[in-house]
Amino acid sequence: MLGQKVFEEISGKLGEVLGESPAKDIEKNLRAVLQGVFAKLDLVTREEFDVQQAVLLRTREKLDALEVKVATLESLTGTDAGEDTGNMAL
Repeated sequence: MLGQKVFEEISGKLGEVLGESPAKDIEKNLRAVLQGVFAKLDLVTREEFDVQQAVLLRTREKLDALEVKVATLESLTGTDAGEDTGNMAL
């Protein structure tokens, strides 16, 4: 218990000292500089990345399902998508 109280007291005093010192201004300036650098970079948030990753996964699943359907249709009709049928318009 005593150790916890001492730790909290020291932590509080350090917070007060740092709040009144130039270190706080340095932190603010460094934060502003970093925000400026990050703004210039073409970065996305983690949330945006996760959303795009989910969209890509769903697209991959749909593509796989379509490939299976095309293969099934080709086997039923006896044609191959790699063949040049000459009749198919794109």
